[in-house]
Amino acid sequence: MAEARLTNAPGLAERARRIRLHALRMGEVQGQGYIAQALGIADVLSVAYFHAMRYRAEEPSWEGRDRFLLSIGHYAIALYAALAEAGIIPLSELETYGGDDSRLPMSGMAACTPGMEITGGSLGQGLTVAIGMGLGLKRKGSAASVYTLLSDGELNEGATWEAAMSATHWKLDNLIALVDVNQMQADGRSSSVLGFEPLEEKWRAFGWHAQRVDGNDIPSLVAAFDAARAATVPGPRVIICDTRMARGVPFLEAREKSHFLRVEPHEWAEAIAIVKGARA
Repeated sequence: MAEARLTNAPGLAERARRIRLHALRMGEVQGQGYIAQALGIADVLSVAYFHAMRYRAEEPSWEGRDRFLLSIGHYAIALYAALAEAGIIPLSELETYGGDDSRLPMSGMAACTPGMEITGGSLGQGLTVAIGMGLGLKRKGSAASVYTLLSDGELNEGATWEAAMSATHWKLDNLIALVDVNQMQADGRSSSVLGFEPLEEKWRAFGWHAQRVDGNDIPSLVAAFDAARAATVPGPRVIICDTRMARGVPFLEAREKSHFLRVEPHEWAEAIAIVKGARA
């Protein structure tokens, strides 16, 4: 069982580096994809899986596990990388990413992948499902928590804010939402598509225990996860994570449009070499 196994920043930074490396190797299989998001969210996933969450790698459906819901289905490449690093899926299976009959489709599907709690589809649904899970667990008397990762683009969806109100109504103190604010959508910068600031104040107005941190700073993330779990308020928690697209690969970070990246064969090798050389 994995329970807060790594509590120091260097150990978690190494896990994040390996998550980035796994994601790049999957991206190389397809030659394109949502790799910038995977690189950007790797630090958040490292802290979630190797500091905060309880689970059994050998028993992904263990009833006492904390649930991690990927609301953003196209971030599946990032979650597969974390699940592989956690030992829930074999590292060798990453080579099948996106292929016929693979358990690792390009958009997350709960029926296919161990550790994938929900199927990604229309954006804005993950928080609503998390509320149902959180309410069900509380009614069963379970000590498990529900984490759900949603994107800043999902803040455009009315269902997200209906869910935010519902979670407060039901006093779901076992629910922790993680919002990836990477400022990039298919149509341009997130804040230009639809302004959503001030985020921290908005979530608090909806009754949530809200924090905002640099989502690529591991000590800040550890402190935020710890504060969210330790909060005594009778309601849900949210950690707003400001991340940088393609974090850790400077030439990809510099690309103006990075929502869906097409990367040349020689660039995959270069990116992998950069991340390999960045040992924590």
